[in-house]
Amino acid sequence: MTLKRAIGLRISNLMVKNKIPSQYALCKKAGLTESTLRNIINENNETINILTLIRICDGLNTTIQEFLNDDLFKRDNLDID
Repeated sequence: MTLKRAIGLRISNLMVKNKIPSQYALCKKAGLTESTLRNIINENNETINILTLIRICDGLNTTIQEFLNDDLFKRDNLDID
């Protein structure tokens, strides 16, 4: 799986877990535009910077460490080569 896919899935999973009803609601909490978040979740972004990821984590009421502490980000699960 690509890193972009893992990030999008993790955001979606945490939205469900934290009962965040929509991307719009997360955007408001994270201080991001809807297009930015939509592009990240739908894998239409080329890169994601760490500040944006931290803002998303803030909106999800999690830390960057907790965000990345998921099997999605295990090296064996990612196509990074």
